[in-house]
Amino acid sequence: MAGIKYEIKESIGKLSENNKGWSKELNLISWNDREPKFDIRDWAPGNEKMGKGVTLSTDELKVLKELLNEMEL
Repeated sequence: MAGIKYEIKESIGKLSENNKGWSKELNLISWNDREPKFDIRDWAPGNEKMGKGVTLSTDELKVLKELLNEMEL
């Protein structure tokens, strides 16, 4: 993405992969040299291109974890 600088600080895990090789991943990413945040988005092989995603602070990720733990699947 033009004009956006990012650095993947930690690859936490892959959630899925589509038939074109893009994978939905949970990563810890620093955007534009800011404090790293948790990020869920689609990535092309080699992390060269990205799709739209959701960025969460640590507090938001904790709330999400609590919500998911409460779900009955």
